Amino acid sequence: MREPPPNVLELPLDVRAMMAMQAAVENAMEEHMREGRPFYICRDGKTVGLTPEEMKEILDRQRNG
Repeated sequence: MREPPPNVLELPLDVRAMMAMQAAVENAMEEHMREGRPFYICRDGKTVGLTPEEMKEILDRQRNG
């Protein structure tokens, strides 16, 4: 999980809300990965289950920009 910036309380509310949502999704994905469970998302209008390997790739990509 990423640490919030030191000035997080000075950021606009919508930015803080997006940061909180992203952190919550990351935490949920990490929990599913640890337990070996799929994580369901909507892709192209269809529900698909991500494998732990796919979740790891997505999280790595997000964290490394």
